[in-house]
Amino acid sequence: MIIETLQNPRPAIFPDNPGFGRLYTNRMFTQHYTQDQGWHDARIGAFGPLPMHPVAQVLHIGLAIFEGTKAYRRADGNINLFRVDRNMARLNRSAVRLGMPEIDPATHIDYIESLVKLEHEWVPRLPNCTLYIRPVVISTEETLEVRIGKKFLHYIFLSPVGPYFANGFNPVAVHISHDYVRAVKGGTGEAKTTGNYAGTVAVAEQVRPHGYQQVLWLDAVERRYIEEVGAMNIMFVRDGKHIVTPALSGSILHGVTRESVLQLAPDLGYTVSEERLDVDEILADIEKGRITEAFGVGTAAVVSPVGKFGYKGKEYRINDEKSGPVATHLYKALTDIQYGHTPDPYGWMRTIKID
Repeated sequence: MIIETLQNPRPAIFPDNPGFGRLYTNRMFTQHYTQDQGWHDARIGAFGPLPMHPVAQVLHIGLAIFEGTKAYRRADGNINLFRVDRNMARLNRSAVRLGMPEIDPATHIDYIESLVKLEHEWVPRLPNCTLYIRPVVISTEETLEVRIGKKFLHYIFLSPVGPYFANGFNPVAVHISHDYVRAVKGGTGEAKTTGNYAGTVAVAEQVRPHGYQQVLWLDAVERRYIEEVGAMNIMFVRDGKHIVTPALSGSILHGVTRESVLQLAPDLGYTVSEERLDVDEILADIEKGRITEAFGVGTAAVVSPVGKFGYKGKEYRINDEKSGPVATHLYKALTDIQYGHTPDPYGWMRTIKID
């Protein structure tokens, strides 16, 4: 890998709350793929615009996948990466689904660690702030043909971020969509590809004026079974102790935070299950008080309590629209591991030593 020398890099200065996706570091990683050479020309250079041919395949048939993971500043000044191996495995699953070349996971992690170490001053020391890491793979082949690409660009950029939601760890309002769907089994729903997100933003914008920050999607066939929220997987708490989440169906993203919560929660005294969740039954249980909490889980927000759902013109409030004890417990336990405040018994963290 080539590491280019930067001229006059900007100092790592940002506000107390850097927002989400507003700031970027000085450097980024790039490498290219062709059928005859495979992945090659790996380098870390200056962050900036990507040269793009107007006929690049990504612009016409959407051959693009991405990932999202984070770097956390430890109290000792070193930096933790959280389950980056799981993100890289998911990126390759997405690549296979879209007919794109895989990237050796160990090499990919080495690239991420090298980039983060070079840009370590950009990992915030502020509470509840992290360095967001975004690997992307796109087809850059100049063709209008709808087929597997032959030329790709892989790049990684970094962004110091605060909480995903502006109100931090406070309940969000979620609209349940019945008229529109996100993905269908056999499609690309479990791949982290850009098209899955492009089809959701218009609905999110429609419900935003009504006070909803997120959209919960139902299955595309019966429009009856709960799948996931736009930026997160979803979980519910039954009777204060049992955590249930929709079973992976082929159209739900394999969330790394979802997987982690299902592993962590039993050690905190909760029971867990993955089930096929009927939306009408869940909403009825909310009204009866049997569902005591709901929360989203994902890399960006970690754990995000849900205060109310809106469905077919009716609102269903949970826990008086306050953050519940289970979500709070999980959020603290998980972030304590991520920041290195408590030991990691699961082998989730990779620590980058900063000299």
